[in-house]
Amino acid sequence: MAKIISKSFPLSQFKNLNTRKRALLASVLAVALLLILVISGFFMGDNGLAVNLDAQNNAPSWKHPFGTDWLGRDMFVRTVKGLALSFWVGLLAAFLSALISLVLSLFLIVSKAADSFVTGLIDLFLGVPHIVALILISFMLGGGLKGVIIAVALTHWPRLARLLRAEIKQIKNTEYITASRNMGKSWFWIAQNHILPHLLPQLGIGFLLTFPHAILHEASITFLGFGLPSEQPAIGIILSEAMGYLSSGMWWLALFPGLMLLVMVGIFDNLGRNLRKVFDPLKGQKH
Repeated sequence: MAKIISKSFPLSQFKNLNTRKRALLASVLAVALLLILVISGFFMGDNGLAVNLDAQNNAPSWKHPFGTDWLGRDMFVRTVKGLALSFWVGLLAAFLSALISLVLSLFLIVSKAADSFVTGLIDLFLGVPHIVALILISFMLGGGLKGVIIAVALTHWPRLARLLRAEIKQIKNTEYITASRNMGKSWFWIAQNHILPHLLPQLGIGFLLTFPHAILHEASITFLGFGLPSEQPAIGIILSEAMGYLSSGMWWLALFPGLMLLVMVGIFDNLGRNLRKVFDPLKGQKH
């Protein structure tokens, strides 16, 4: 079997792939892993979340790969469902953040006053530490799922907006945009037909690179008690609850959820960086 596989796709063929093709292959594998992780969280039953005092504080075993907690709940089920919840929270927050970045960056073509306002807004948000702004916004909105999503979305747009503004500045005075203006086309038409198609690759990559930050910050404020409610099987809640039991030797309560969170964040970060190589012709050249 190994010979058949090696003949059908030898390792030398993979090594001979250029950077863009290797990055694309790695991106496909990353998407497949994420889909398996998220879909399994939805199809997995809630039996493992039920209280079972006969199985409490069990170390990792074949029956419970991640062990059980002080209430006998299966930590593997709680971790997978927590990652699925973090995925959707991060997805929505990153999408809203990317949308805010796009809208505010387009103010550059409206007027100098509007662009100056956006520039000051970017400097203001970048001058405040993320975690502080997250806690303040989430607390003002009453916490919960809505508060976390809005807080993450409102604190992760400035860097992407600054990148998009730089792209718009480069193409604003190009010949084809000047010709469109001389033909009487409005800035709205130019933004829709000339600027947006140019920004879509950067916007997509920025969205993917914002995703891991959104997931980590959601878990951070939830861990501190300013995020999702305690009845939600979120990773931040799982880690927060596990802190009180580490001194009792129940190391598995924090180790496996923390590792799985890092794996998910690493997959998204790797996906964004690989897609950047795919869309960047200079980095995509064969070495």
